[in-house]
Amino acid sequence: MTQHELTEMPSCEDSVYHRYAAASQEREAALCCPIEYPRDLLSVIPQEILERDYGCGNPTPFTSEGETVLDLGSGGGKMCYILSQIVGRQGRVVGVDCNREMLALARRHQQTVADRLGFSNIDFRCGLIQDLRLDLELLGRELKQHPVHDPSSWLTLRSVEERLRRDHPLIADESVDCVVSNCVLNLVRQQDRRQLFAETFRVLRRGGRAAISDIVSDESIPEELQLEPELWSGCISGAFREDQFLAAFEEAGFHGVTIAKRQSEPWRTVQGIEFRSVTVVAYKGKQGPCLERNQAVVYRGPFKSVEDDDGHVYSRGERMAVCDKTFHLLRKPPYTGHFDGIEPRVPVPVADAKPFVCRPSKLRESHETKGDGYRETTQAPTDCGGKSCC
Repeated sequence: MTQHELTEMPSCEDSVYHRYAAASQEREAALCCPIEYPRDLLSVIPQEILERDYGCGNPTPFTSEGETVLDLGSGGGKMCYILSQIVGRQGRVVGVDCNREMLALARRHQQTVADRLGFSNIDFRCGLIQDLRLDLELLGRELKQHPVHDPSSWLTLRSVEERLRRDHPLIADESVDCVVSNCVLNLVRQQDRRQLFAETFRVLRRGGRAAISDIVSDESIPEELQLEPELWSGCISGAFREDQFLAAFEEAGFHGVTIAKRQSEPWRTVQGIEFRSVTVVAYKGKQGPCLERNQAVVYRGPFKSVEDDDGHVYSRGERMAVCDKTFHLLRKPPYTGHFDGIEPRVPVPVADAKPFVCRPSKLRESHETKGDGYRETTQAPTDCGGKSCC
């Protein structure tokens, strides 16, 4: 490809916008993998939206009733309308997309779906998923009043953007229980991806989670393929390499990063590179001080040992010393059922707890939880209430 051809080509962002704008008017099969959704959740959604749905997975099962859920790249709104029914009347759904045509399609049917459900709990907002502080509709109003026509007005616009991010954020800090997305992260420019994951982490409440379906590759994608706008907008050349996709969650501060679903056969193969759909679930909540409260956990197996995202190693069947934060973390999803927690016989008040040194991993001796002076002896039970005692 010559330099002239490269100059004349539309950018990947332009290609994404125009291709999805066109896809909001007429279905394009090449933009999606076949996905099955529960039929009862589709019955209230207008056919026009069902026909304009594009994605590669279904992260909706990882949401619950009453939650606030954010859908990144909500497109025509299909997943938001599904989520609306899952979270219910007490829950809330926010869809974010920067494509005006897709937003118009989603908003056009809001009242129809609300009438069918008997409640309204969806809000569609205009913004970039890698910049969830900036409300593009508010920015548009500012631009009408103060159009950019020279470098000076452009510098003023930058100040306006920062004011909007600060005073009127599109999505507030720690305001969401679950962030979902369906085959959209791969459309974001490479230089914006660190910010994309940081923004996802920022908006989640402590204990919240991200459930992301996207296309990944089994090899690094050559630069010449990344420069092809058609392949980028088709969810191919912008795909994350699978291991790097998981690492991006960890680098952003998530823990318990889990591949919840992985397509065994590739969706497409280009120049020998396989592209497939995965759904990843990752959790927020391991941040904070490490306090010593004489707690321990026992890893049940089946592996001889495992290592968590902070480098703690848990040996099967052994009492491993942990801080108070980790002790409670390992008793929640996605670790539920893998660890038994051991509390000290005499609890250590949080106010009296000293800092816990997390590394290196160490055993918790039995006397630390029972107490040095513990010498109790119990009698063998004579009656097990009709049940076997051992």
